[in-house]
Amino acid sequence: MKPADTPVALGSDHAGVAMKALLKEALEAAGHPALDMGTNGPESVDYPDFADAVAQAVTGGRARFGVLVCGTGIGISIAANRHAGIRCALVHDVTGARLSREHNDANVLALGARVTGPEVALDALRAFLATPFGGGRHERRVKKLTPEWSPRP
Repeated sequence: MKPADTPVALGSDHAGVAMKALLKEALEAAGHPALDMGTNGPESVDYPDFADAVAQAVTGGRARFGVLVCGTGIGISIAANRHAGIRCALVHDVTGARLSREHNDANVLALGARVTGPEVALDALRAFLATPFGGGRHERRVKKLTPEWSPRP
């Protein structure tokens, strides 16, 4: 992970608190500033609130990337992808993390704390942050994901 000046925003629900803490520690140890958007305890919370906070940090320029964690990663990734300009990828391994950046220019990584082990999550985070967008043939596809694009002439 090459450090950057712009923070990485992190958010989780109660099921993802421990994994978020592990990822935050790894980011900071590698020299990445971390912007922790919560939650920080075991009390039941609503994952869309934390997906919204991270998405707003990314789209607002306060963070270069976002990392979201809930039980499976499914709900929190759906919530994040409701935001214009967010390309949140739910990944389960290093290959998915790498390809989400290389092919899809993902700007938010989602992980499931109940389905992804800590070492895999750390490896996925490292791959996500280290992989640039490939551009080329992927660029026109990513442009079709933007809110301005319409399939009609």
